[in-house]
Amino acid sequence: MPSAKKIGLLSGATIMIANMVGVGVYTSLGYQLLGISSTLAVVLLWAVGGLVALCGALTYAELAVVFPRSGGEYNFLSRIYHPAVGFLSGWVSITVGFAAPMAASAMAFGEYFQNIAENGNQKLLAAGVIVAITAINLLSFSVGKKFQASVTIMNIALILCFIIFGFLFSDSSHFHLTATSTDFGACFSQSFAVSLIYVSFAYSGWNSITYIVEDVEAPQKNLPRILFLGTFIVLLLYVGLNFIFLYSTPKEQFLISLPDGGMGAQVKIALIAAKNIFHQNGIPFIVLILSIGFIASVNSMMIIGPRVSKVVGNDIRLLGFLSKDVYKDVPVISTLLQAGIALLMILTSSFDEIITYIGFTLSIFTSLTVLGVFIIRIKKLNIPGQYKTLGFPVTPVIFIGLELWMVFNVITDRQKLIPSLVTFGIILLGLIIYFANSYFYKNSEK
Repeated sequence: MPSAKKIGLLSGATIMIANMVGVGVYTSLGYQLLGISSTLAVVLLWAVGGLVALCGALTYAELAVVFPRSGGEYNFLSRIYHPAVGFLSGWVSITVGFAAPMAASAMAFGEYFQNIAENGNQKLLAAGVIVAITAINLLSFSVGKKFQASVTIMNIALILCFIIFGFLFSDSSHFHLTATSTDFGACFSQSFAVSLIYVSFAYSGWNSITYIVEDVEAPQKNLPRILFLGTFIVLLLYVGLNFIFLYSTPKEQFLISLPDGGMGAQVKIALIAAKNIFHQNGIPFIVLILSIGFIASVNSMMIIGPRVSKVVGNDIRLLGFLSKDVYKDVPVISTLLQAGIALLMILTSSFDEIITYIGFTLSIFTSLTVLGVFIIRIKKLNIPGQYKTLGFPVTPVIFIGLELWMVFNVITDRQKLIPSLVTFGIILLGLIIYFANSYFYKNSEK
């Protein structure tokens, strides 16, 4: 019988789904349509993003079996390459990895909730959510966990309602799905590669169970199943939902004309589609459910992020303050730091820039991690008779190839240059802190 304190197959898949389903799928379609006009290419974009996540999940399963310790990339990269590489992934988690999704979810909440709260200021609403969730988590960790579980079920039910009602009741007279050479050619364009940054953000969380490996029941058996099942379910939900968005709503409604004559992206994608599917009477209910879902995304990042920071603080003495002042299982300083960074991003960055921060940093460190499966095979660290990456070596090659293709096109896209440089600057600062820590404490021990 499984231990009541351990995570089994179903509960593990639920945790993954909870960490994956969030703001990205409800807000990013407009950014994709700015560069991709083909309906088929957009649907395939979400399928390709799901394939990338699935290949990553199948590879991470082998790494988690070989290195069965909680911590995700922080654990894997430290063991495979060098503690400095592991620290950099932890440093990115402290500065961007969790704070940026919090900021993006809070900004989406503000954008949507304006439809209920008349004359509400989007940034003020977003900041208010960050402050409120921070206060709740500082006072009661258990309340945050219970809230997260209930909202996950609500999120999945909402996506299924969109798919079913959208297919049955929306006016699809505008919808045309073609499969020409132009449609398939769009899948190899720079716009397609850059758009993967938004899709990668939407699928982020496919590796979440590896942060808590030690809490999984029979990890050698359950981890590969959890990673595959959770990611595959979200793939089906995301492809279905974005198909319905396009099926129910003319694409031009997801775009907005800018004062300079150009085109911009709408963020309230789900709200725009809901007006065509559920009509005006159902809008307040849909907005309310979506707003609660965005709050849950903020809460999810606030539950996991400070605990990753705490682990890094335990290992790196220069950042030891991050592991101090734990109150009722809550790392207070780490929690306040993450909230502060998220608030700074809300005040200084656009939604588009925040998504770029997330997708870019995730791509770098997940690619390094997946590459590690080749290293453990060469060093023969994998355990005979235990799980091996399904489809190896094709599976990790697909993941690394598509991620590097995306990163290259993001770097060469002039509109994404500043967020890319900021990300490199954050990584460089982390490297300086790591070697400063090594130098300072090595000398202090002499």
